[in-house]
Amino acid sequence: MKNATLYKTDEIVSRTNLEFHFDQVPKYWFGEDPFKTRFFDALGLSFPDGEKFFIQSVKAFRDKVTDPKLLNDISAFIKQEAQHGIIHNLMNENLKKQNIPVKRLMGVLKNSLNYNKSLEFNLAVTVAYEHVTALLAQCLFEDRLVFAEANPRMQALWIWHSIEEMEHRAVAFNVMKQVGNVDEEMRVIAFRKTFSLIFDSALGVANIMLRCDGFSNNERKLMLDKGKDWLFGPKGMMSTKMPLILDSLKEDFNPSHYPIINHYDVWVKAIEETNDPIYAANKFWEAGL
Repeated sequence: MKNATLYKTDEIVSRTNLEFHFDQVPKYWFGEDPFKTRFFDALGLSFPDGEKFFIQSVKAFRDKVTDPKLLNDISAFIKQEAQHGIIHNLMNENLKKQNIPVKRLMGVLKNSLNYNKSLEFNLAVTVAYEHVTALLAQCLFEDRLVFAEANPRMQALWIWHSIEEMEHRAVAFNVMKQVGNVDEEMRVIAFRKTFSLIFDSALGVANIMLRCDGFSNNERKLMLDKGKDWLFGPKGMMSTKMPLILDSLKEDFNPSHYPIINHYDVWVKAIEETNDPIYAANKFWEAGL
């Protein structure tokens, strides 16, 4: 998918009644690699409560918004995020069958969001989360090799979620700028805190899940060391996006300046025709060959 065309979009669409058939997904769905699988499973565990947090953070300022387009975007943002929580909950139900303590781990992740901060800080945290998840989408799908070993149903899940994250990537930011009363210092602090929180939490929960899978301390240490290099090493998945991450700390940062994912139009056409995320993901994937 390298060198593919990038597209911009102003349309935020909530797709419902999507079927992923998670019961057909193998335990280690990411190239039979326990760490990669559990890392993304850990991210997935964070989404149901995370999406609720993002919705609440934006809704707290909705009554102050007067721009009709932004009000429409907020409604679409809420619908998309709610749907993400619903679908990831279905995947998380699958994890319970693998003896993963889903409820306890979701509680750990929920507590890490810290709902006791100010409304302004929570909104800034939401802006940061939205940007990092949009960058994660680019990491996964701009270079086809990164996610090539994932099970097709999980590819479909992450393609769908990533595309919708990129569709609404600027909504929370626009709310923050128009009515959020968030100064630049608070925004940068929230971003630094959030970036660390996302990955520290996911790595910690992944480690617990691997322990539940029966891996020893030494085995898990080796997996985590290798996994961190895969993420943050010289050629790591996130390392390749470090310039974009650092851009987020600049005063002129605006997520709407970033183009949407490669072959977005291919996926949209396929999902509109069939409402089948597996089919749409296949068409999207083929477009990058």
